[in-house]
Amino acid sequence: MDLRKIKKLIELLEESQLAEIEIHEGEESVRLIRHHPQQSAAMPQAYHVAAPAAVPAATPAAPDTEPSAATSSSAATSGEEPAGLPEGEVVRSPMVGTFYGAPNPDADPFVKVGSSVSTGDTLCLIEAMKMFNQIESELAGKVVAVLVEDGQPVEFDEPLFVIKKG
Repeated sequence: MDLRKIKKLIELLEESQLAEIEIHEGEESVRLIRHHPQQSAAMPQAYHVAAPAAVPAATPAAPDTEPSAATSSSAATSGEEPAGLPEGEVVRSPMVGTFYGAPNPDADPFVKVGSSVSTGDTLCLIEAMKMFNQIESELAGKVVAVLVEDGQPVEFDEPLFVIKKG
């Protein structure tokens, strides 16, 4: 794909309210993601250009019987905080993908309820288009809630963790 086209896509993304643009031309694919402003005030907005990849088929999520998961999923789409969350800062998913709490199935999770985290510590991985993206903590504190389960699909801006500063 032509570099001029990619620059034009970046301009379109900056001028719009969109958080993500994905374009396919033949076998080439470009995906641009604007990071959520809450991610870091010190970092300028970043864009990721994904290498050509096959688009995975969407799989419908199985209905969840846990009220807290249903509450968090409906709140993620409405932009409101889910009711009944512990007090603290909500860490939200910066992308659509699959949540993984550990680096591999046999390893301990990166964090669990009660874990102390520092700024920059890895909280989880989100797999999107066969790429594993590390989600790092933007604040120091204690994890007071993990709102999603390993292997669960997550939406953009869906609450993942609650961290109490301190």
